[in-house]
Amino acid sequence: MPRPQPAILLPIPAAARYLSFVVTPGADSRGALKTLATLVDGERCVAGLGASLVASLGARIAGLHSFPALQSTRLTIPSTPTDLWLWLRGDDAGELFHRSRRIEDALAPAFQLVDLTSAFRHGDGDDLTGYEDGTENPKDDEAVAAAIVAEGGAAPAGSSFVAVQRWVHRFDLFEAMSPQEQDATFGRRRDDNEEIDDAPPSAHVKRTAQESFDPTAFVVRRSMPWSDGRRAGLVFVSFGKSFDAFIAQLKRMAGLEDGIEDGLFRFTRPETGGYYWCPPVREGRLDLSALKL
Repeated sequence: MPRPQPAILLPIPAAARYLSFVVTPGADSRGALKTLATLVDGERCVAGLGASLVASLGARIAGLHSFPALQSTRLTIPSTPTDLWLWLRGDDAGELFHRSRRIEDALAPAFQLVDLTSAFRHGDGDDLTGYEDGTENPKDDEAVAAAIVAEGGAAPAGSSFVAVQRWVHRFDLFEAMSPQEQDATFGRRRDDNEEIDDAPPSAHVKRTAQESFDPTAFVVRRSMPWSDGRRAGLVFVSFGKSFDAFIAQLKRMAGLEDGIEDGLFRFTRPETGGYYWCPPVREGRLDLSALKL
């Protein structure tokens, strides 16, 4: 039986690489995807397929569509779709380098690598600001219910939908805030991770309180810090049984719901945005049967 790609429900690794590809015009993407299926076990490597790739194969996955660009009074949240997204996971950055190189070679010339981001675990799973990331993640059966398509769903059972954004932090702006302002921005105290009862409406925890939406907006976050040596931030990764919970949270963060922007925008902005369908796995390899592959 197909089952979810295991890493969706596992803790974040020590190191990671995110690879984004586009299809080379006129290339045999079907043959390359069959090769990819043998390379993706869902644990050391998670794969997501974009809407344009699925459509080019003459297939349809219910609920899969392109990431919507959002615009508020002061904010632009970009959409930068690609055809294929891979999340390589491991403990050794050198091993990940060589593994990503081999995958890139295996997919060429059908797929061209257009973006690569190296990421890492910081502390006990903290953002580079020092605040814990993913505190409100659902656990166990609740995580499965939030992130994985159940039997009888519109999309193939065991699959998932992932929203991916690379956020760039301005540490000069963040460090110009007082410790109290920083805590109020997140709505939690950095020292003990406790939620602040009287945090302002712009506090991130209030903007994204999953139980406050109707319907509720639970997602499984597997975000990791990144750095290219000069710039740094957070690769935001949100798995869901659909994109509905993610977009509800993002619209509220942008102030499209009530005009109140998330305090995080005081020091960070997303520079990418993509939606992908994560197929299930069967017998240790990616199950692309929904695409007739």
